[in-house]
Amino acid sequence: MSGPPLDTPGTTSRAVVVDRPGHHRLVRREVPVPGPGEVLVRVAAAGVCLSDREVYDGRRDPAYVRYPVVPGHEWAGTVVAVGDGVDAALVGRRAVAEGFRACGTCERCRCGETSLCAGGYAETGFTEPGAFADHLTVPARLLHPLADDADLRAAALLEPAAVVAAAARMARPRAGERVAVVGAGTLGMLAVQLLAASSPAELAVVDPRAARGEQALAFGATAALTPAEAASVNGRFDLVVETAGAPSTAASSCLLARRGGRVVLTGMFAPGATGIDPVHLSLSQLELRSVFGASSAAWTDAVRAFGTGLLDPGALVTHEFPLEEFGAAVALVGGGAPGTGKVLLRP
Repeated sequence: MSGPPLDTPGTTSRAVVVDRPGHHRLVRREVPVPGPGEVLVRVAAAGVCLSDREVYDGRRDPAYVRYPVVPGHEWAGTVVAVGDGVDAALVGRRAVAEGFRACGTCERCRCGETSLCAGGYAETGFTEPGAFADHLTVPARLLHPLADDADLRAAALLEPAAVVAAAARMARPRAGERVAVVGAGTLGMLAVQLLAASSPAELAVVDPRAARGEQALAFGATAALTPAEAASVNGRFDLVVETAGAPSTAASSCLLARRGGRVVLTGMFAPGATGIDPVHLSLSQLELRSVFGASSAAWTDAVRAFGTGLLDPGALVTHEFPLEEFGAAVALVGGGAPGTGKVLLRP
């Protein structure tokens, strides 16, 4: 980029604003000033996910979005300024940050379940200004610094990686187990990478897309199954991690698990999804857990796994757009085009 850095005093900063469903604009504004306890981050890359598409289309639950909004909850960048009370040594650090603006004082937060904060829902990119912008401000307490040479393009996917880390905490994978991952989207591929590190005897991925199955095999899966093929091995797996959020995948994931097995649901389901058979659930004595976002501890797990090379999120990126092409980027997400993986905006 030519000219002075975007965070030079007196310059402006760009942001994508979704005023209401279906309507967005690229605005120029003063570079945000971090308040007490905050940091200012120059965004290097921001992921566009299906929930961003839901915000744009107006399909997100009104309790979990506030228009007008600058979307963008998956991001990585560099700290360029700090507010009062924040260590100045953070300036220049590459970093990511948790999206949930947890209060830190309620019962759930004190138990470590920060994604279930009872202090009211607030999340970067949904109710607070997000990362589809040159800059954003976030509370310093939510920051997770990265290595000085961290790949910020890849680190933009640490938000979904933290969700997968939360699932792994609940799943408690053990060496030698038979494991299945249902869905081979971003969450599914990251789950394969993370679960492969637990040395499973089998690691099967269930997805109707052959190309996604092939990629999962490259990431450490031992088998790639279509849903029809998976139905023939129902009851086989010690652990099933569901990542698709499709109408039938919660129910089918429970069928894949052996009696006494464990199932973790990480996909976000819409009303009308197929229900889980309570008779099968009780007779099979399944342990069923679900994930909503990621706790601070899960974020720490994901950042550590990224730093040690256990996670390779950058391999999932297939498309990159500048802020000016937000419309094309969001249209691509969820469009079903072959070869579309993770889509990034690069301010």
